[in-house]
Amino acid sequence: MSDAVNERPAREPGKRRLVLWRHGRTAWNVENRFQGKTDIPLDEVGVEQAERAASLLAALRPTAILASPLQRAADTADALAARTGLTVTHDADLIERDGGAWEGLTGPEIRARYPAEHAIWQPPGGETSAQVAKRVGAALDRAVDDLPPTGLLVVASHGAALRLGMSHLLGIPENIWERFGGLSNCCWSVLAEMRDGGWRLVEHNAGTLPEPVLGDDRTENGA
Repeated sequence: MSDAVNERPAREPGKRRLVLWRHGRTAWNVENRFQGKTDIPLDEVGVEQAERAASLLAALRPTAILASPLQRAADTADALAARTGLTVTHDADLIERDGGAWEGLTGPEIRARYPAEHAIWQPPGGETSAQVAKRVGAALDRAVDDLPPTGLLVVASHGAALRLGMSHLLGIPENIWERFGGLSNCCWSVLAEMRDGGWRLVEHNAGTLPEPVLGDDRTENGA
């Protein structure tokens, strides 16, 4: 079969937006334990965070909601679904980074037991940053294909997964991925589609609704 047959049809140009939303707090977040793909639920505070964030994100009038199937992300997404009437779809490629031997360990335990691996942030038996970026970035790209040109997709997932997947989608070189700070529990980043089909980061680690950028910097509709 030729490569042309396997290629996806070109996406219709538009003004799509992605809201990349980290799940609410868990007990392991409080204990500074590496969660990875371990399926840890939201704690009481995490449930409250999801409800508060959902009340804000509903005001953006999302057209679709996508989530990691891990319960901390799925339950966060459900809070928004309850307010919007939308159905949540799930994609296993949005789960958190496989932490291998680090899962369940605290930060100090990881540093003490795996100093060399900690120095390069590579969990033994787990995924590399590049693997996570490619996996999550591909999931986001697939999801965008199903969005109408003016659609807004909210993606409920995990801190490392979203930061790395976002970097991949933006075309950021791997050697500067760490320049993007992490997402706090139940905060989000917003990406806006550009005229050339690429993406612009317009909000990062936000906990309030996006505000228009007023100033002299070039914007998509500016000079």
